[in-house]
Amino acid sequence: MAKLIRNRKVVEDSWRLLPPDATVEQAAEGDSIVPLSLWKSSREALIAAAGSGRLGVWLDGADEPGDIVADLDRFTIVAVRAAKFGDGRINSSGRLLRERYGYKGELRAFGELLRDQLLMLERCGFDAFVLRDSENLEDALAAFGEFSDQYQVSAQEPQPLFRRRLAAGR
Repeated sequence: MAKLIRNRKVVEDSWRLLPPDATVEQAAEGDSIVPLSLWKSSREALIAAAGSGRLGVWLDGADEPGDIVADLDRFTIVAVRAAKFGDGRINSSGRLLRERYGYKGELRAFGELLRDQLLMLERCGFDAFVLRDSENLEDALAAFGEFSDQYQVSAQEPQPLFRRRLAAGR
């Protein structure tokens, strides 16, 4: 079974990420993360086929998170794929899903991710990460502790550093 980082721990991944050409029948074979295109074309069939299994959906960085807002409560996981290392749209998708649309389930980043992106992705609302095979997950955990504080607001911290310091009387 594959491993990933979830909530700053290395854990087993019991989910199957289905490819872009997946079918409804494949999604019915257990806990599956289906591509947005399959969700859009076969929504009702996927709901029926899921039965007692859990269902997730994955978006590409270019996909609009607003396309799934009406169905967010159906998904245990929403995963967003970074097609390229430098594609920052994944960050925007995470913030939109958490802050604007109020998604509370697992928000997973996957694709062309590097250890150096983990802290920022977490600040954008992601809580699970599937790294490239060349990345060591245990070593990647250190990325979360490399900075003790941040100036900017985030999905996790809505107050900038200067306001937090003022409130603390420092």
